[in-house]
Amino acid sequence: MFDSVFENLRKATDMTIQTQRDLFKRWVALWEGGPAFQPVMGEKAQKVQKQWAETVTEAMKRQREALEAQFNAGLKSLEAAFAVAGAKDVEEVRAKTVELWEKSFDCLRKAFEAQASEFQTAVARWTELATTGAP
Repeated sequence: MFDSVFENLRKATDMTIQTQRDLFKRWVALWEGGPAFQPVMGEKAQKVQKQWAETVTEAMKRQREALEAQFNAGLKSLEAAFAVAGAKDVEEVRAKTVELWEKSFDCLRKAFEAQASEFQTAVARWTELATTGAP
């Protein structure tokens, strides 16, 4: 019973990863015509390094929060999957399975949207630092 659920989840995850790869390739392709890099020196370089460190730190904190949310959602999904096994009749199994399926794909969608948004924010911030040397 759970084999098909896990197989579908694996396929959805694979598709998500492939979509992210495709998006990344497209975004990188846009950089060919982007603004030129402007090297910075001296005090301005130290300021940019500090801002870059802050940007990376913030991004890592948001990534940790997103991973914690995904981990918690995974634990809840496991609990829900075990609750399906405790169903008393066929209708209850169906209802719990559909609910589990909907919640799983909703979590997957939210995780993908958060990752895409975070990537977009990080690229925008990096571009801003790389092209202007300061925000």
